[in-house]
Amino acid sequence: MQKVELLECTLRDGSYVVDFQFSVQETAELSAGLQQAGFRRIEVGHGLGLSASTMGHGRAAATDTEYLEAARKAAADSLIGMFFIPGIGNRNDIAEAKKRGLDFIRIGTNVSEADTAEEYVKFAKDVGLEVSFNFMKSYSKSPEEFVKIAEKAKQWGADVLTVVDSAGGMLPNEVTAYVNLVSERTGAKVGFHGHNNLDLAVANNIAALEAGASVVDCSLQGIGRSAGNAQTETMVLVLEKMGVDTGIDAFLTMDLGEKYIKPKMHEYHGKTPIDVTSGYALFHSSFLHEILRAVEEFDVDPRELIIEVSDREKENPRPALIWEVARKIAERERKVKRVRYPRAIPPQDTAT
Repeated sequence: MQKVELLECTLRDGSYVVDFQFSVQETAELSAGLQQAGFRRIEVGHGLGLSASTMGHGRAAATDTEYLEAARKAAADSLIGMFFIPGIGNRNDIAEAKKRGLDFIRIGTNVSEADTAEEYVKFAKDVGLEVSFNFMKSYSKSPEEFVKIAEKAKQWGADVLTVVDSAGGMLPNEVTAYVNLVSERTGAKVGFHGHNNLDLAVANNIAALEAGASVVDCSLQGIGRSAGNAQTETMVLVLEKMGVDTGIDAFLTMDLGEKYIKPKMHEYHGKTPIDVTSGYALFHSSFLHEILRAVEEFDVDPRELIIEVSDREKENPRPALIWEVARKIAERERKVKRVRYPRAIPPQDTAT
């Protein structure tokens, strides 16, 4: 296993859980604590990246600049990064962030839409940023299809090619296949970002590292969109148990999670049936609000609907498809007169 870097994304991916309300003070204090604990890569800002707050994707407690400057000042010796999605952010956002002290940017698109990011990858490199390309919903393409797209991103200048298990449903052997192929075919630095819908985020991080990745994501207490991410505290100890020297203070990491993050997760009581079903089906939570609208209209089981919709389209299921499948399930259930049991319908999740 080559050198391991844990990318701590509590202050970015974790922002979904707190409705993007991490304060500037919390960002500064937690960034300082993470640096003190030994983390070299810290990601901050709105979950959906630069300009997401001003573009109507959930109003954050502070601006991109305020988050960045708070982290930069508090963690001067660590690399500070932010996220970017084409169509939400623009070139000016990238240039301004670089001026304010940004070290790395993670540019994310659905894997089939990677071409929309070419100009931004090249621009970010031109202004002197390290660039990671995050291929969201990587599993929607086969490993062979995926690596051809990853090769293009490397040609554009991406420094890190990141496999992303957006739905938290990939198995360790699947992660191995993707990461191994990208590592062998591109020779690039490879990252992995996973979610924890099937309780496999830590195992998948380890699989990624053993397959050739060198950067894997984690968050304190596992805080993050949907069922969360690989838990930072666990990752540090597992790697230590494997004999990997991360240079990270495990106890201080635990203390940070207890102080800053655990109080924000007081309503979390384990994974819901929807979380687990979404992981199984590789269904992204950003489409859940449309699932619930169809459930209300046709009175079908959301779990069954999620699975059948995802069987047809994993990357971008359109509302028309969701409603068509819901209608067919309802017709099928009327014919068989299935016995129905009470079930909890989760609140809407509009995260992406």
